[in-house]
Amino acid sequence: MDSEAVMRAWDEVAATYARRRDPDGSDAALIDDLLADLPPAPLVLDAGCGDGARTLANLPDDAVGLDVSRAGLALARERAPGSRLVHGEMSRLPIRTASIDGITAYHAVFHVPREDQPTVYREFARVLRPGGRLLMTLPGGRYETVRRGWMDGDMFFSTPGREATLAQLEDAEFRVDRTVTADDPLGSGTEFVFAIRED
Repeated sequence: MDSEAVMRAWDEVAATYARRRDPDGSDAALIDDLLADLPPAPLVLDAGCGDGARTLANLPDDAVGLDVSRAGLALARERAPGSRLVHGEMSRLPIRTASIDGITAYHAVFHVPREDQPTVYREFARVLRPGGRLLMTLPGGRYETVRRGWMDGDMFFSTPGREATLAQLEDAEFRVDRTVTADDPLGSGTEFVFAIRED
């Protein structure tokens, strides 16, 4: 599934996804841990922000929310009105080099074909300042599939697996700080990784 097809798929399910999620999952609390490691008044990018309720709304007001779905961004405009919203792809971030202090990427990168995910991590490293922090979902399995009927639509998921993802982060000049398991928006335990952009 190409990026245009993923964009259309997210446009179709964005409202359903926003409505069905558990608003109290513990993964949102990890953002406080990320912010504690950033300098005062940080500039944070939420990559794959969707409707903004889980991550973007918990970031500083001037955070940047990026998503491939215009429907998702329209919802984010309501839920995180102080944020700067950008339509774009993670593999080609429309953001200046070394301009970001922190990145969140919750349940996002696995909608990019796994052969393109190393490019996403290099883009994350490019826009982060040296020493910048990344907090993202760490996939557990290895798969590439379209899940029919997901949120009443069809959605593409792709990942090379946990160890390959960690290796790709290191290849992109990230140092893995730690991993944490927390409840995700749909109520199941998910592993997250905190990583640091090497100087």
